[in-house]
Amino acid sequence: MNIELFIPCFIDQLYPGTAFNTIKVLEKAGCTVHYNPAQTCCGQPAFNAGFWDEAKTVGSKFLNDFSADSVIVSPSASCTGMVKNYYSDLFTNTAAHNKCRSIQGNIYELSDFLVNILQVDYFGAELEGRAVYHDSCAGLRECKIKAEPRQLLAKVLGLELVPLKDNETCCGFGGTFAVKFDGISSAMAQQKVDNALAAEAEYIISTDASCLLHLQGYIDKNNLPIKTMHIADVLAHGWGNV
Repeated sequence: MNIELFIPCFIDQLYPGTAFNTIKVLEKAGCTVHYNPAQTCCGQPAFNAGFWDEAKTVGSKFLNDFSADSVIVSPSASCTGMVKNYYSDLFTNTAAHNKCRSIQGNIYELSDFLVNILQVDYFGAELEGRAVYHDSCAGLRECKIKAEPRQLLAKVLGLELVPLKDNETCCGFGGTFAVKFDGISSAMAQQKVDNALAAEAEYIISTDASCLLHLQGYIDKNNLPIKTMHIADVLAHGWGNV
């Protein structure tokens, strides 16, 4: 299958290795991956902050950067959810209406695409250790993803996936929420990490690098014996250069 790859600006700037691992996983699943280097942001930061005109400008560029009839895959439930659910608020009854609807129907978060579209869940990945999976708010509520990441992680050799208390509770990042309400945000991160440590986990895995950055920041500040990993990095672990 030919697919277009959407790498959110967050991953492009802070976690480029995750982007490359996403390509490795998709290619191992039999996909031909096309990447448009002109792509930038989906407009979510501006949209969530209430700057809808600016979000529409950025979103218009996104619509121009991708094809209306191509499958689009992204290693971010948050940005995928933005396009699938909130572009309707920006582009309904505009000149971009039809293309927007087509793209909304063709964009998938990585684990959703692998499990539900390609129906592939084994990649020969190996990762020794005990892990919990963090359901990001966007993955769970906007992309309706819950079983898919767990199905993929269950096939990783050496990885023991254990339950996480309050796994459907927000980690506290929420974009600008973490800046405006830093005390609340940090306390929510502490609760999430404490629950992972109580499960004796060595890894916290998720579909969203933004959540993982937030949690890793708390982990690093407090020198805690646990690590965050994006699911794309886990699926590419043990069979190639990561």
